[in-house]
Amino acid sequence: MVGQIRLVQSMEPSASDRPRPAIELIGLRKEFLLGKELLVALEEISLTIMEGEFFTLVGPSGCGKTTCLNIIAGLESDSGGSVVIAGRQVTKPSRDIGMMFQTPVLLPWRSNLDNVLLPAEVFGLDKKALRKRAISLLELVGLGAFAQRYPFELSGGMQQRVAICRMLLCDPAVLLMDEPFSALDEMTREFLNMELLRIWQDRRKTVVFVTHNIGEAVLLSDRIGVMAARPGRLREVVPIDLPRPRDKSTLVDPHFFRLVARVRGILG
Repeated sequence: MVGQIRLVQSMEPSASDRPRPAIELIGLRKEFLLGKELLVALEEISLTIMEGEFFTLVGPSGCGKTTCLNIIAGLESDSGGSVVIAGRQVTKPSRDIGMMFQTPVLLPWRSNLDNVLLPAEVFGLDKKALRKRAISLLELVGLGAFAQRYPFELSGGMQQRVAICRMLLCDPAVLLMDEPFSALDEMTREFLNMELLRIWQDRRKTVVFVTHNIGEAVLLSDRIGVMAARPGRLREVVPIDLPRPRDKSTLVDPHFFRLVARVRGILG
């Protein structure tokens, strides 16, 4: 009996093995003054995202998804509340936070490799020391042969893969992605979703992803935060209990369709 009790105790996860909060939004509020009118873009958003979690925000246009992401990144100030990452309040951009936008935002006069290395210059890091990592990242996404080429020589999907490499260069703990695949055709978008899942599965970064595509959100996420507009607020958080790892077969799983329908129903 004693041996059985000891066995059960040994199977319990230790404190160091339990997921820890990576991002905490505490009563987050954002206001804009438009002429004499006060616009409340975000109202009292409180949320905890755990280490290694893939969390997605969905909601109608104008509900504050991008504003929320910019505040988490330290690119925009809040009007109330706070954002805490790894126990520190966010007040400015940090190399521990990587961000990816709707468009690749690559500099056309720089090679793809030099575009990946851009964060090294922004944060004053050793560019030579990071060069090997940049090449390795380009190889990871299948673009090793295009390192010395230029953005105009790549397709839109390939340019977004360069942007993913740039985001990963400084090995940030948190990745923020603002509709990164929205401008791509359906086949390219699906391919990059699978690539993103592969990279996330391998590196287990904490991801906050913004999209209007409910199917994309369900495929990628551990949880989905459904937002409502005017003022922007968190309506409901939906756990996505599809098994991992996920692949194209997930897209034809009946439970995948049930979850898409549930999120769509909350959005109304």
